[in-house]
Amino acid sequence: MHSVDKWIEIAKECKYLPENDLKRLCDMVCELLLEESNVQPVSTPVTVCGDIHGQFYDLMELFRTGGQMPDTNYIFMGDFVDRGYYSLETFTLLLTLKAKWPDKIVLLRGNHESRQITQIYGFYDECQTKYGNANAWRYCCKVFDLLTVAAIIDECILCVHGGLSPDLKTIDQIRTIERAQEIPHKGAFCDILYSNPEEVDTWAEFPGEDGFWGAPKVVFQFVHINGLKLICRAHQLVHEGFKYMFDEKLVTIWSAPNYCYRCGNIATVIDFKDADNREAKLFKAVPDNERVIPSRTTTPYFL
Repeated sequence: MHSVDKWIEIAKECKYLPENDLKRLCDMVCELLLEESNVQPVSTPVTVCGDIHGQFYDLMELFRTGGQMPDTNYIFMGDFVDRGYYSLETFTLLLTLKAKWPDKIVLLRGNHESRQITQIYGFYDECQTKYGNANAWRYCCKVFDLLTVAAIIDECILCVHGGLSPDLKTIDQIRTIERAQEIPHKGAFCDILYSNPEEVDTWAEFPGEDGFWGAPKVVFQFVHINGLKLICRAHQLVHEGFKYMFDEKLVTIWSAPNYCYRCGNIATVIDFKDADNREAKLFKAVPDNERVIPSRTTTPYFL
């Protein structure tokens, strides 16, 4: 049996790999990601997913809802780690699927795929607890740096983690970003991962470090200039699982049900049969009796 197949079997049981195997897996995925563009082209049919945040059992429910790989193609729009109990196992599973079927799954970078954020919101501590050192976290951070920043479906549906940027007018400008680095504190790369859509007149600065608010006008202009039908993004909890805004030119997709094990929200993936036909597939959190809740007394990293 090929080692990747073996790793998938282990990962699907919510187990993590021996440190050396994880290093090999991360190296394999880094090689694949080096070949990918900042705006990775994808063809329909494809299923688009929002934040997962270490909720391993709910990720398994996502695959039951959306379809198993490789029968279904996937785009995950970032935030695989932090806050949930099983960031390591969640990210490991997605890496094994990427290693096995690189053309069937696109992993975008979210704002949590960063050294700084993971040291605050749980992933670093989880690696430290499970491996007894920070090596696993370091291997994963190398993968984070190479994750692509956007995907474009059938040349007309753009997928990003957060949103747009006042520094970007065209998709071609996204292609010129130097992505192989820790997420900067400002500029287009940062904005793509952090910005949120709001009903404001133009770009408005966010309080704190959460990028910008993008206005309807900005979204309409960007969609028009770039010949887009829709922008898909994640990054914000949506209680009903998905939310359309701005004349249905933008949709937020959220894929972590009962977020942080207490928010009570539904989750969604959106299945694009082609550019004009799509179906939102809703799913709920796996019941407690079907998941393993860690016995350790550490508090999960809530909001």
